Amino acid sequence: MRHVLTILMLTFAMVSCTSHRKDIHCILPDGVILHTGDVVFRLGGGLESHAVLSLDVHGKYSHVGIVVDTMGRKMIVHAVPGEPDFEGDLDRVKLDDVSRFFSSLYANRGEVMRMSDSVVAGNAAQKALELFRRNVLFDDDYDVGDTTRMYCTELVMYAYSRAGEELVTVSPHHISLPLLSADVYYPSDIYESGKLKSIIQF
Repeated sequence: MRHVLTILMLTFAMVSCTSHRKDIHCILPDGVILHTGDVVFRLGGGLESHAVLSLDVHGKYSHVGIVVDTMGRKMIVHAVPGEPDFEGDLDRVKLDDVSRFFSSLYANRGEVMRMSDSVVAGNAAQKALELFRRNVLFDDDYDVGDTTRMYCTELVMYAYSRAGEELVTVSPHHISLPLLSADVYYPSDIYESGKLKSIIQF
């Protein structure tokens, strides 16, 4: 979908990007305790976030991930383009610190949502962690039928589906642009599914 974002960025060329703020910090409030399997949303101030919301007209957030436990430490698995860990790093499924996922460099606001069934949530987190360990690449074609690559919404949906819970039951949204035609799911499809409870908005 990078081609889509490139086109849409031209539309928002005059929008200022707040990701260049000097006071980089984690926007997740202190004291918030994340649970394994929590679904976390964020909205950035950059052009890519504006581009995503121009497509997802009912959406509040432009990106989504899932909380996992790695040796007692909560981290977030998500599929994202344009956030390399090192020079030459490919766009892929990543395992990031909570402070990086919710860094003001990438996020202006966010939300934590939770599945009531902690067993299902834990299993979904494990499935997401497996995708990271397999070094699954980011799905630039946004093809939900191709599980060898993943985009953010697809990853969370896939992880929960493999754990026995279909987070989204609506049909995908068809987008048709000069460089891409695809049926996609948006973060709002997960957000509005009714399967998750909001824990905190910030």
